[in-house]
Amino acid sequence: MRMKDKVVLVTGGATGIGKATALRFAEEGARVAICDVNIALGQEAVKLLGEAAMFHPVNVANREEVQHWVGQVVARYGRIDVLINNAGVLRDSQLVKFKDGQVTGQMSELDFDLVIAVNLKGVFNCAQAVTPVMSRQGGGVILNASSVVGLDANFGQTNYVATKFGVIGMTKVWARELGRYGIRVNAVAPGFIATEMVAAMPQKMLDGMKSHTPLGRLGDPRDIANAYLFLASEEASFITGEVLRVDGGIVVGT
Repeated sequence: MRMKDKVVLVTGGATGIGKATALRFAEEGARVAICDVNIALGQEAVKLLGEAAMFHPVNVANREEVQHWVGQVVARYGRIDVLINNAGVLRDSQLVKFKDGQVTGQMSELDFDLVIAVNLKGVFNCAQAVTPVMSRQGGGVILNASSVVGLDANFGQTNYVATKFGVIGMTKVWARELGRYGIRVNAVAPGFIATEMVAAMPQKMLDGMKSHTPLGRLGDPRDIANAYLFLASEEASFITGEVLRVDGGIVVGT
């Protein structure tokens, strides 16, 4: 019960890594508040987290919605101990595609802006909303979802890679700025993880992911949840400003 009575916020907590993380923290005694844009799945997920849990529909790119959610959490629980910035979206496309010297496609401005808004601005919005609460209570932990592609880059993911690089940068800045208030800030960089979205991919793609992972398998969402749990715990009390790869040893593109 490493998280007994701790108040833990998880964005994008209705599915995948977010849901696994919320469940893992609940197992360790935390009072978990999740948010997601998918109301139906969010309501299903919160039922699994126990009576102390709560769900709010929130678009993390919307500052007003984030502030309202954080306010509701504080009103109910009185504090916030851990924020896990998990919410994210994908809109993959090449920067520009050519055939016979002619442009045949490119990443749209709409797709670029959407991914930046959710994956980068959303992390900024949520961290900025919880920091005053954590400061007043004498400390807390902020954990941000980066990715191995935020370290190694990846073909066809200009927007996504930009956000995951950016998350690492913000993590390091905030660790410097907020340490004086007892707030630790770290990031986790998952590799290929067997979420619902990944599981729906063609078998050939899944086999390719496994073949590029030295441990020979996809990660389980619980693998990432355990990393978050460690970084949130007192066992990691002297760790801040770091990026923890949880990727089975993969080097993207090899």
